[in-house]
Amino acid sequence: MIKHKNQRVAVLVDVANMYHSAKNLYHKRVNFKEVLKDAVAGRQLIRAIAYVIKAENEEEGTFFEALSQQGFEVKMKDLQIFAGGAKKADWDVGIAMDAIKMGSKVDVIVIVSGDGDYLPLVAYLQNTTGCVVEVMAFKQTASAKLQEEADDFVNLSENKKYLL
Repeated sequence: MIKHKNQRVAVLVDVANMYHSAKNLYHKRVNFKEVLKDAVAGRQLIRAIAYVIKAENEEEGTFFEALSQQGFEVKMKDLQIFAGGAKKADWDVGIAMDAIKMGSKVDVIVIVSGDGDYLPLVAYLQNTTGCVVEVMAFKQTASAKLQEEADDFVNLSENKKYLL
């Protein structure tokens, strides 16, 4: 896919999805700095948002600060713990709402997640805003349908620079 330097780009990162994929597949962490650099691909970055879950451990403050220093706006949500001990934490609706709000203001939205729940969002953005929708994720943990429907899919498993 041709990426023009004048395209306005928004990068939306589902940090938990990427963290767990890298951990489960490679026992490593994601190099979000490299992901952002390649998501922008020399184009005009309008916004880069990293959506994180606050679980109250000592490492996360340093991690959130590092994301911020790498150029991400960090949006946080608390981990929900239910009475039975079940835990829930996802940003799917928040990411979708931000993407819809930005869709008319940018040319390209890059979703950094392999979550198939984003399929309706991809279709909506493509069909109503004319936005190009690119997806970056680890192929092995990314929805096949999401890979297929995106205008471009970058397989993070193809290059070790995306891992720390």
